[in-house]
Amino acid sequence: MLDRLRKFIHAVSGLGDESATSFAEDDHRLAAAALLVHVVNADGTTAAVELTRLRSVIETEFGLDARATAELLEKAEESDREAVDFFRFTSVLKRTLDDEARRNIVEMMFDVAFADGVLDEIEESSIWRVAELLGVSTRERVLLRQRVAREASAGDLGDGPTPGPWSPMSPRQAE
Repeated sequence: MLDRLRKFIHAVSGLGDESATSFAEDDHRLAAAALLVHVVNADGTTAAVELTRLRSVIETEFGLDARATAELLEKAEESDREAVDFFRFTSVLKRTLDDEARRNIVEMMFDVAFADGVLDEIEESSIWRVAELLGVSTRERVLLRQRVAREASAGDLGDGPTPGPWSPMSPRQAE
């Protein structure tokens, strides 16, 4: 209990860097990363380009260094292996993120799924189920898929999903 209070105080006050590398079960970064890991592994083949894109998206979106990204991915893989459904992750995301941020999670999932140039039907089905659980409408999901597909075919996935309020420095914060 005291440890949870200490972590909360560190997170709120910004003291130390513990909050950047401590990924608790209720951390939205762990929940999002587990969903991304699931999509990358969903089709049964994990291409090197997908893993590279996964690391890049996580580093960019969550502002993590290589060590913290590796730690998060390790915990995310373990969480995904232990999970019996997506609710474990989507419930955390629904509690902690607003609508725009949840849409960005779906966009991130499409981003890593399209990394190998192909959106497999199992990957798309997983993203569809997660989007439904996150409250992202069918229309929004389809528009996100189309936008990421256009960017993937144009070779413009370098910047990743649209920055959101969880990003280390969103465009709104820079102004």
